[in-house]
This record gives sequence, structure tokens and C-alpha cells, in this order.
Amino acid sequence: METVLITGGTGLIGQELTRLLSEVGHQVIVMSRQRPPATSPNPQVRYAQWDVKNQSLDLNALQDADYIVHLAGAGVADQRWTASRKQEIINSRTRSSNLLVDMLSRHPNKVKKVVSASGIGFYGESYTKSFVEDDVPADDFLGTTCVAWENSIKPVQDLGKKLVIFRTGIALSRAGGALYEFYRPLRLGVAAILGSGEQWVSWIHIHDLVRLYLNAIMNDNLEGTFNAVAPTPVTNEQLVLSMAHAARNKSFVPVHTPAFALKIILGEMSVEVLKSCKVSSQKMEATGFQFSYPVIDEAMDQLFKQG
Repeated sequence: METVLITGGTGLIGQELTRLLSEVGHQVIVMSRQRPPATSPNPQVRYAQWDVKNQSLDLNALQDADYIVHLAGAGVADQRWTASRKQEIINSRTRSSNLLVDMLSRHPNKVKKVVSASGIGFYGESYTKSFVEDDVPADDFLGTTCVAWENSIKPVQDLGKKLVIFRTGIALSRAGGALYEFYRPLRLGVAAILGSGEQWVSWIHIHDLVRLYLNAIMNDNLEGTFNAVAPTPVTNEQLVLSMAHAARNKSFVPVHTPAFALKIILGEMSVEVLKSCKVSSQKMEATGFQFSYPVIDEAMDQLFKQG
């Protein structure tokens, strides 16, 4: 089997993808800012170091790779969006891409394809239209960030590498991410619906998301930009209530969190929490990919009753 180098491999998606890739027989190299451990508990996984700030990385790791999965980037929802934090969010994505492009251009390697993350923050707001990959980007912070992110990795195509970009929706996982934040009030029996709850949420089960990445590696013909979202977006209220029913049956109380309160708590980030973004998965489905969890109730049942 071939070797896949993952940047951002210690994050939520990266860890799940590393597990899946090693299960199907691939060798995995996880790029980390930390000094790599002397040994790995999984013989198919090893660690290598890179330094985005100083634009350096382990060349042996790069030259061993057949594929690169580029997930690196500071968490969009981890902190309030101060001016410095917003710049960090952009730089962590573009400068890491710049490092990969530069090293691939200057050193011999056998990389066939790069599979890069992006986000559905690329798109604007809609309550009726379903965004498709050819739609124009939003001119807000996340829209311009996603454009810069995608543009920073596109030069790999000039080096003869195939490129797949996944604009990812809200990834649902019990291990962390957005679902963890949605679930926290539910521990106290409160199903916290954000604002009106009518805003559309485009989501994807973590199992299907990492399968998309595996599919991009296994399918030589797959190239281009795809929305990584489940076929059936839901409103925020539907998502929260589906989670509540799966996790607590009927022992919860739905409560709307007013928009003004979210603005006080989250600042500018509240715009994204309250934004309605309905995104189409049709282009991905047209390639023959079949989602294991296409509807929210099935996804939540798996996460809370089986997972």
C-alpha cells in the first residue's frame, strides 16, 4: 500500500482519517509541530516534524509520500475573532500551503495527488438556494479566508499533481468539534436552539467525511472542488432536537438562545453561528459516492446510541 502524509493529522478529522487509512493498509505520516516520538503504537503510522513559521519540514517524510492530505489550520471557532486571531486563521492555512508548494517544487518527490480541506464558509447566506461548487464566494471574513486557502494550494497543479479540495460542512463527531458544543447544554437537560433555529446547517458525519478523503486517494480520476456535506441539510432547530432525542430520548427542554445574547458571547463569530448556509452534495454524489449517513436522525442515532 502507498504512503499518505497528513498535515493537521492530530486534529479531529486527522485522527479519524489516520485510523481509517491504517485500517485499510496505508502507511501514514502525520506532520506535527512537535518533535516526533521515538516510537508509534501503530507500526503503520509514523510522525514527522514541520515548522510553518520558519517554512521548514522533514524532507524524508515528504519524499516518502505518495499522497498529501492537507488539513492544517487554526480552529475557526476556538477563540473570539480578534484582529490577531483572524490573521492567525488565515496565515495558518495559506502559509502551510505555501510551504508544501515550495518544498514540492524544489525537491524530488513522488506525490501524485494533494487532497486539501476548505470550508463551506466559502459561500454566503441562503434560506432557499442550495450552493454549488461554481457559485461565487462570500465577501465576508470566512469567504475571503476560504478563497485565500484554496488559492494557496492550487499551485500544486502547476507541478503536475492532481488536486482535490473539499469544502467541508459541520463535521459531527462525539470526539469533539461543533457537536461537542451543541451537546454541552444538553448535559443539563437543555436543548439550546441558536437564534430562531430556522437557519440551515450543512453537516456531515465524521465517518462519511474521512471516507470522502479515502475515496479521493483511491480514485485516481477524482479531481476538482467538491462540497463535503450530507445530502440533507437541516435547520439548526432540527439538528439540535435530533441530537437531543438521540442522546436523551424525551428528557430535555428546548430553549432558544436569543441572537443578541450570542452576539455578546461570541462577538463577530456569532454571524457564522446564525448564518443560514444550505449546500448541495450533488456533484459528489454524481461521482458514485454513497453516504453511510445521509439523514440527520440516522447520524445522531449512530453517534449517541451506537457510537
